[in-house]
Amino acid sequence: MTSLADFPITRKWPAQHPDRIQLYSLPTPNGIKVSAFLEEAGLAYEPHLVDFGSSDQMTPEFLSLNPNNKIPAIIDPNGPDGKPFGIWESGAILIYLAEKTGQFLPEDPAGKYETIQWLMWQMGGLGPMSGQLGFFHKFAGREYEDRRPFERYRDEVKRLLGVLDQRLEGREFIMGADYTIADMASWPWLRTLSGFYEAAEHVDLATRKNVLRWFEACMARPASQKAVNIPARG
Repeated sequence: MTSLADFPITRKWPAQHPDRIQLYSLPTPNGIKVSAFLEEAGLAYEPHLVDFGSSDQMTPEFLSLNPNNKIPAIIDPNGPDGKPFGIWESGAILIYLAEKTGQFLPEDPAGKYETIQWLMWQMGGLGPMSGQLGFFHKFAGREYEDRRPFERYRDEVKRLLGVLDQRLEGREFIMGADYTIADMASWPWLRTLSGFYEAAEHVDLATRKNVLRWFEACMARPASQKAVNIPARG
């Protein structure tokens, strides 16, 4: 690929500013992660709304960039070797942007991989388990007479919040004094658990004092407050 025009996705979402990072997303927890980074880092980017209600994520154009039909995805017009580069999966995007900018990821190897370790904890645990809890608590899953699926995911989210609460004991953020991609990946899921999923009481969130303190600090950041509405819905 030598230009943005070589990416089929740009036929459905034309770039008005081809010199900027192109963001294809929706303000869900996974989408907010990347919007938060872009806002925190002050990178120039152009957001494009991927409307799930219209099944945008299943169109050939979107699948040409992300065959896994999930948001978010980006195209960096100034990628490796100065060539346009497309990448998907929120965790991978966060690592890519952190290394590109030298921000929100420690430079020392031990700190770097400890941060990535907590990012993977969110990607493999807090995110998917919270999503399953949301399904069985608020959506179609609540119609199941068998409560074991709900209880399974509820208990796992409670366990994960306990892990996070312990980690935050004596720490301002997950890695200590510095705000990192590990925080950016995790706080949007806390926001959804307590807000959209209406599951706070089921996971004893009120008892997680360290988590609540950390969450408030993350949400208070100006970039976070912008990110929760990017891309704007309709």
